[in-house]
Amino acid sequence: MSFTLTILGSSSAIPTTKRFPTAQLLNVDERFFLIDCGEGTQIQLNRFKLRFARINHIFISHLHGDHIFGLFGLISTLSLMGRTSDLHIYAESRLGEILKNHLGYFGEELPFRINFIPIVPSKSKLIYEDDKLTVTTIPLKHRVPVCGFLFREKPKPMNITREAIIRYSIPVKQIPLIKAGADFTDDSGRVIPNAALTMNRFRQRSYAFITDTRMLEKNAALLQQVDLLYHEATFLDKDRKLAHQTFHSTASEAAQFARKCNAGKLLLGHFSVRYKSTAPFQDEARAIFPESYVVEDGESYSVELRRETHHEG
Repeated sequence: MSFTLTILGSSSAIPTTKRFPTAQLLNVDERFFLIDCGEGTQIQLNRFKLRFARINHIFISHLHGDHIFGLFGLISTLSLMGRTSDLHIYAESRLGEILKNHLGYFGEELPFRINFIPIVPSKSKLIYEDDKLTVTTIPLKHRVPVCGFLFREKPKPMNITREAIIRYSIPVKQIPLIKAGADFTDDSGRVIPNAALTMNRFRQRSYAFITDTRMLEKNAALLQQVDLLYHEATFLDKDRKLAHQTFHSTASEAAQFARKCNAGKLLLGHFSVRYKSTAPFQDEARAIFPESYVVEDGESYSVELRRETHHEG
């Protein structure tokens, strides 16, 4: 049961020969979610052998070119490939007008429907939900309206043990109720607590995407114990003044935020091309938050499925 993030682009505004602009692909149990779509995203998807035809949902953080310029080419390619299933795009309302004008200008009649879902970046709101996952916006602070995204699994049913079924002669019709948290009453009227019947729940895995923003401590409450946290780190701390002027964050600020979130792992990206090496970013962050990692295009990061430490029955 996968929960894997693949980095497609990790540069800031200017692409390099090694780093493309921002784009990421999250795979949750073979459901694929594209996060931002910088220039060349479809090239990266092909390069890393990712099946982008299976992408049904695209989340756009804001309307700066290095986060959306790849969207138009991707849509065109999907059309040429004969896609027929709906494509859902979540973004600030102005992108809907941009897409409409773009498709109208180029006279493209798509064989699939674009279902555009406008979001309000300034508010934290549930914008997507299925039987396994929720996606919530995270308000950020940049030169234009921007938000991040929190992907969180829904609680999985508890597993009833085979030993309990045999020991207490539990009827099949009672098993779904017990998995949902109910106790069991046997024929004699004795109540068997749920904790004696089931194993610990699986933890709800989570991923938070924080891009193009000044570091906002207030968001830490929303992201407590997030498993995987991506936080932009455009600048090193020696250029903190420039970071604040341009509404970006430094590596040390990203690490401070990860520490406040009690995050499992911090991923650093969106690096300015002014720096020849990204090693100082990792060093700077690890001095504050040891589980900090500089991302590279093509790398994947998985969150393993594991049970809660304490039984919640």
